[in-house]
Amino acid sequence: MRIPHLGACSWLLAAPLFLAANLVTGLAWRHPSFSWATNNISDLGNVTCGRWDTTRPREVCSPWHVGMNSAMITTGLLLALGVLLTWSALGRGAATTAARLLTLAGGGGYVLAGAYPADVDENHHFLAALLIFVLGNVGMVVAALARRSPVLGSMRGSSLALALTGLAGTALFWAQVDLGLGVGGMERVAVFPLLAWVVLVAVRVLGEPGRGRPA
Repeated sequence: MRIPHLGACSWLLAAPLFLAANLVTGLAWRHPSFSWATNNISDLGNVTCGRWDTTRPREVCSPWHVGMNSAMITTGLLLALGVLLTWSALGRGAATTAARLLTLAGGGGYVLAGAYPADVDENHHFLAALLIFVLGNVGMVVAALARRSPVLGSMRGSSLALALTGLAGTALFWAQVDLGLGVGGMERVAVFPLLAWVVLVAVRVLGEPGRGRPA
């Protein structure tokens, strides 16, 4: 298997791992039960039980927080590994390079979020959120401008659509506007587009014949 294909496989593993961790860790909650509409993703990684968040108070108790935090760290490492291993397949243009670095920053955000749960170090956790919500989504906007990339240039529409969805979700989440999805649901609108995007890029990389031409 070629090196870019290994990177694509890393990306294909990241999204289902993170989604599975959300589902399985949430199922372990008892009192209270976990709600995708009410609870933040970060609540799954909190290491202590109790009332959390002065802005939107809620009872948080995540018995399998170790598994969730481990999954977040692993997701971030898989995203970063995918960036590094698919480097040659994506081309050399300035926009392509910037998109890769921003995606790498988003991956770093997952590692930081898992290493510093919100109730352990809120400042580091907030920095992690900025890396994921802002830089990760902006990276897709930049990817939509990478016309010289053999892979990214062929998926400008999907890159832009996912980027705008993620950025809109981020703005609405921080404004505490849920549009009927719940604030927790809106957070997922902000987070999931990047994971969906790397899956699409991975599929394109796996479908590219040869090494791909330089941009």
